[in-house]
Amino acid sequence: MCIALLSTAHPRYALIALDNRDEYILRPTSRPHWWTHKPSGTRILSPRDLHRRERGTWMGITSAGRLAILTNYRESSQDDPDHAICGVRSRGALPTAWLTAPAEEKLDHFVRRMVDDPATKAAGGFSLICGDLKEKQGDGIQPLAIITNRCDELAAVPRIAGDRKTTYGLSNTIYVEPPVWPKIKKGKQLLEVAIQYAVENDLDEEALIEQLLTVLEDDTMPLRPDMSMQDHMDVLRHSIFVPAFSDAEGWKDMANAVEEGRSKEPFDAVEDESDSETQLPADPRVNFMKGAYGTQRQTIILVDWEGNVTYKERALWDAHGNRLDKGKGDLVIKYKIGESSE
Repeated sequence: MCIALLSTAHPRYALIALDNRDEYILRPTSRPHWWTHKPSGTRILSPRDLHRRERGTWMGITSAGRLAILTNYRESSQDDPDHAICGVRSRGALPTAWLTAPAEEKLDHFVRRMVDDPATKAAGGFSLICGDLKEKQGDGIQPLAIITNRCDELAAVPRIAGDRKTTYGLSNTIYVEPPVWPKIKKGKQLLEVAIQYAVENDLDEEALIEQLLTVLEDDTMPLRPDMSMQDHMDVLRHSIFVPAFSDAEGWKDMANAVEEGRSKEPFDAVEDESDSETQLPADPRVNFMKGAYGTQRQTIILVDWEGNVTYKERALWDAHGNRLDKGKGDLVIKYKIGESSE
């Protein structure tokens, strides 16, 4: 059950974005890398989901400064029988839709197009935070939009991050302010405290990132020995960080993956841009529910006022189900918006 936290509270940064990706640990996913969307020529920095044919993502930013962050809804058919849980359309393709939209298409037009498009309803429940970080408004950035396929009214699409000194949170439910879920409430509070501490102590960027990582590491998951897999799923809204959990069958899958991975390619290999169709499910609607579930990746994006971007991902597990020591799965990529990503 992922969480996205965003803030405009640090004076040196136009935007700070944090994300925990909570997923089945064994779901095949590339590391963040620059790749080219061939139809548009857009250069995108993101990890990619290797399980679905669309090779989508949950968090990406372009060389020109467009940002997209996706969270899925935690729902069941009993929660909302009129909407799909796992749709024909991959939710991971939705961030790419904004990141690769024509350069002349403004955010308002994209939002309208998505809200009106019946294909948007073909995906499972989602929220998509999107915007253009190179666009400025007053002393801040142009507001970001939060699009969801649980909202049919254009006027009801929330706009965030247009005001300075403000912090926002979103998880696997509809965006509301003030938030209801415990993990969102605490995430906002911890992020505000971390930024205030960084400002008061004039921390450099590296030290700031370490402070931000402590926010993503906050573990208040209420666990009991007698809890079932469903019991675990039901309490995910309480904790920012989700320690790996599973049933006996899932841990067996993890052990098998570790053993099979001993003879496979190294962890940090990046998917080839040829988009080979290995590891694709037989049915594109198949959900991935294998092995343990928990926080798989942690990401921090910093964008300063000169357009300098720092993108840091911390992988907590390798591609074969091996737990990584803290920092061993770190990857940092820096660039400046508007300049070549080569």
